[in-house]
Amino acid sequence: MTAAVPGPSEPYEGPSGPSEPYDLAVIGAGSAGMAGAVAASGLGLSVALLDASPRTGGQFYRHPAPALGAVRPEALHHDWSAYTDLRRRLAASRADQLAGHHVWSVMKEADDTWAVHAVTGADGTDERSARVRARAVLLATGAYERQLPFPGWTLPGVVGAGGAQAMLKSGLVLPGRRIVVAGSGPLLLAVAGSLAAAGARVPAVVEASGYLRYARDPRALLANPGKAADALVHGAALLRHRVPVRPRSAVTEVHGTDRVEAVTVTRLDRDWRPVPGTDRLITCDALAVGHGLVPQIELATALGCATRPRADGTTALALDDLQETSVPGLWAAGETGGVGGAELARVEGELAGIAAAARLLGREARGGRVRALQRRRDRMRAFADVMGAAHAPGPGWPRWLTDDTDVCRCEEVTAGSVREAVTHLGARDARTVKLLTRAGMGWCQGRMCGTAVACLAARDGTARLPAERRPFATPVPLSALAALDEPAEDEH
Repeated sequence: MTAAVPGPSEPYEGPSGPSEPYDLAVIGAGSAGMAGAVAASGLGLSVALLDASPRTGGQFYRHPAPALGAVRPEALHHDWSAYTDLRRRLAASRADQLAGHHVWSVMKEADDTWAVHAVTGADGTDERSARVRARAVLLATGAYERQLPFPGWTLPGVVGAGGAQAMLKSGLVLPGRRIVVAGSGPLLLAVAGSLAAAGARVPAVVEASGYLRYARDPRALLANPGKAADALVHGAALLRHRVPVRPRSAVTEVHGTDRVEAVTVTRLDRDWRPVPGTDRLITCDALAVGHGLVPQIELATALGCATRPRADGTTALALDDLQETSVPGLWAAGETGGVGGAELARVEGELAGIAAAARLLGREARGGRVRALQRRRDRMRAFADVMGAAHAPGPGWPRWLTDDTDVCRCEEVTAGSVREAVTHLGARDARTVKLLTRAGMGWCQGRMCGTAVACLAARDGTARLPAERRPFATPVPLSALAALDEPAEDEH
């Protein structure tokens, strides 16, 4: 029989110096990446953990810089102890933490190793090109917010729901004093609770979906009792701060001149179409809005990794039972396989780390620990599917848009221009709309407008953002491209 993966007491001798490739490069130091790095390093692999941020934790465990002097950063987080335990284990491991590395491409080299290309000093200070070589790669790049446009959404004071939470967690600042939280998804409850606890007045949480759709699959609910406990915690926080929740409603217009002054909240039918005569004006000075999260898979799709549609209308990576993508030697964990939360990300990260170690050591990833992780992952993935279906945008949401509503903020392309490209110029997909209107060609490369453009192009309001293959996952300076023909300034 094939031997199981060795434990930490059976060390594996890694490369002898920085000129040799690492065994594993982990991209993303959030819950999944940290767990994967700890697991692989504990099995004896040499590991490089890269992240654009100067601190570990990712978006979920984003926390203030030490210079801000936060006394109790844990007060702004759920399950902070899980992160501190993972951070302690990472510090005790042999993994090299490469903070401030903004990864823009992963390539396969002639010697069958992977080259991870990054830029350091991306904040404009001492910008340099960096290259990390590794025998295998684990992608733990997380997700970004999905935005659906509406009249007035470009006014100052309108921020992403996750963005508002990031401002509070990392900068200890609020986007306003009276903040409406709107969109769809369980993140809204956590954001509203955090803002209220920090001293903001939250006049309403406006949820476009309802919560009864969770009951359609009681098995997933019963198998994940911790999720019900989380909901009770968030609900109790909202009750304590007297924050009302308005289900099946949406912010359909923002009012103001120089910044947000009020929002119009409208009841929605089951397809997210506005119900006439149900408008209600709520005064506020900020709006935190988001309609779920989109897996960040650009690095993987550039390599040809297979994807799969998700119940929430997004596209995620197709992974096997051990978290490997369709490209051998490339694993993924966390939100790249579909949004499911920090606990699921930790489980998948650990499983991927074990699987990568087994492959590199020529052994089989099996045993009680692997099976236990797979069972936990499958149970939580089932709940994530239910959650995604419950909060998926309905086909009627484009009716919020007037023709003069900006859809692509970067290129200032209106909904009317996109509709004209579809009805009069023959566009039938987001790519053709992009060529005709420049929607999605700006700095964000379609991350903000991609879903809206795809839905308008399809005319049914439910199209998913296509998984495009691009050579660069993020904008990159020309100096980094020039460095490809010579040794990188910072090579690991």
